[in-house]
Amino acid sequence: MVDPEFLSQLIGDIYDAALDSSMWVGVLEQATQFIGGAAAGIYWKDITVQGESHYVYNVEPSSVDAYFNKYIRFDPSLTAQFFFKVEEIYNTTNVLPYSEFVETTFYKEWVKPNGWADHLATTLDKSATSFAQFGVFRSERQGLADDDMRQRMRLLVPHVRRAVLIGNVIDLQKQKAGSLSDALNALGASVFLLDDHCRIAFSNMAAHALLDDATILRAVNNNLIAVDPHAAQVLRNVIAAASGGDGAVGANGVAIPLSSKLGQNWVADILPLTSGARRQAGGLHSAVAAVFVRKVSMGAPYPIEVAARQFQLTPSEVRVLDAVLKVSGVSKIAAALGLSEATVKTHLQSIFGKTGVRRQADLIKLVAADAGSFPG
Repeated sequence: MVDPEFLSQLIGDIYDAALDSSMWVGVLEQATQFIGGAAAGIYWKDITVQGESHYVYNVEPSSVDAYFNKYIRFDPSLTAQFFFKVEEIYNTTNVLPYSEFVETTFYKEWVKPNGWADHLATTLDKSATSFAQFGVFRSERQGLADDDMRQRMRLLVPHVRRAVLIGNVIDLQKQKAGSLSDALNALGASVFLLDDHCRIAFSNMAAHALLDDATILRAVNNNLIAVDPHAAQVLRNVIAAASGGDGAVGANGVAIPLSSKLGQNWVADILPLTSGARRQAGGLHSAVAAVFVRKVSMGAPYPIEVAARQFQLTPSEVRVLDAVLKVSGVSKIAAALGLSEATVKTHLQSIFGKTGVRRQADLIKLVAADAGSFPG
């Protein structure tokens, strides 16, 4: 059973962490307890096999360093994780059979020494070449992620995502400002503080410029209105919900598209201001929500993702295909992935059958051809 009071408090703390990053470790501790894990982290990774941990709970710094300095290259989940949709929840067995996972170098040298059995994760944001992720580790005693764990994580994901996206824009803890208004004015992003009827209680200098342009947003009788009718309705609904507290916003209010026109890739993230440490900031301006407006880039799909979907490759086959692009020869591929040569050969034969090619060189040409089909 989910404790509604604990969940409400946790969601409030998640949103407070958007304005004060020093709270994230404590938030991750509560989230780990609520979801049912042993450790947790928020981090980013990219296709160059690099990454960085932003916040972690109950993971030794030496283990974090070992992962990003060495074991990320052996992580059998990494390539497949690029393909999951934002807010989709996945664990190890969504990527490869567990019997295969425990035979990898990654499991033997990094996962098992940490005492972990599984990792339940979700993508918070992604581009063609990188993604941000929130994940919870399960101990060997706890075993693999189950349906109850997935359901509990699903309750937190939209709130964590909103807080992380907004936290990337502003961290009041780091601002050399005497008030919320001073801090917001120092931002390059557009920020509006609104009451429950979308009346503008405050807008920073970047927001004034956006209103002057009037292409995406405009002010009518001091009410903030999106030019796109659908976006305007969604914005009104989310702001009205925000007056009911953190939980009332739910999964809405994250990366709201503000325009359907090509090239106008503006989105809005809504932060409720009626609870927690944010209540004082909102009360000073009679505001129920802060609206952070940003422009996003529309990157081309990762070429391997295109090939994987076109030929219906399994996650294990995708890992091998990715390795083919980086190293040559079965023995080197096996060493890079921490798999046996026999397993690599089995996956290669399956890939050849699905793609209609017979050599690794032809696979590389095939993926390169897919990459050339997309701009950027």
